[in-house]
Amino acid sequence: MLPNIGLSGILLILAVALIFFGPSKLPELGRAVGRTLSEFKHSARELVSDGKEAGTEADKEPGGR
Repeated sequence: MLPNIGLSGILLILAVALIFFGPSKLPELGRAVGRTLSEFKHSARELVSDGKEAGTEADKEPGGR
């Protein structure tokens, strides 16, 4: 696992991103990262719910596991 970044680490990352991408691209980059995280969370929830549904269906089958 990664160690905690902390406030100074976040500020350093933001400063490097500002220098590398420039101030006009940062809002666009932030939106793209937000959308990506949102899609990832949605997909992860679907996988977990599909796994739970499959587990409950197997439990309901007579002669199942």
